[in-house]
Amino acid sequence: MPKDANTAPGEDPAGPHPEEPHHEGLGIRLNWLRAGVLGANDGVVSTAGLVVGVAGATDSRSALLTAGLAGLLAGSLSMAAGEYVSVSTQRDSEQAALALEREELATTPQAELDELTGLLQDQGITHDLAREVAKQLTARDALGAHARVELGINPDELSNPWHAAWASFIAFTAGALLPLLAIVLPPRDWRLPITVISVLVALVGCGWGSARLGSAPARPAIVRNAAGGAIAMAVTYAVGALLGAAGV
Repeated sequence: MPKDANTAPGEDPAGPHPEEPHHEGLGIRLNWLRAGVLGANDGVVSTAGLVVGVAGATDSRSALLTAGLAGLLAGSLSMAAGEYVSVSTQRDSEQAALALEREELATTPQAELDELTGLLQDQGITHDLAREVAKQLTARDALGAHARVELGINPDELSNPWHAAWASFIAFTAGALLPLLAIVLPPRDWRLPITVISVLVALVGCGWGSARLGSAPARPAIVRNAAGGAIAMAVTYAVGALLGAAGV
């Protein structure tokens, strides 16, 4: 088969494209980025809703600061704890599945080879070729082959719950700082408009970032994100204003 005209001399056209990321750990890094964008988005929306709601009831800077800081700390710690528990559970399940697979490879290697052959056939490979591929994969790294093909797990890239917890904590805190600073730093008459505009701009950025990471159209993600944040701020402000007018 002739090589592609754009292939450099000595370069294997069947190899990975240099413009595409194929390095190990890409999946984990993308998951961290997505978690970071979503964590920052949650920090922006939840803290903005909180401080805007309080602003509807009072214009006291100390009350706004207290509410904002409380929301920031509660939200960031909750996100971190939730991510730690979630990822720990996922990691435990993955490790249990790998342990079972390791035991099966040790006790019934022939049955595992047949199973791997069948799984490769299910992907459209002929039986003879699937058998040869299964033998070569087993000889090289039996557990890794079964983990990837059978379980969809990369044993070298198990999620770290501490990394997930810290990433969520930092992302939420970074997102929450924007509405908190926007509501307490400007003069009284400018607090609300500056907060609303800053939050909407941040949500547009988060929507665009999440769409880019997921290779999805940006406009629907941006509209959903900005609309959700705007509705949250409008509702909490209305509730705060009603409670403030009632003297609660």
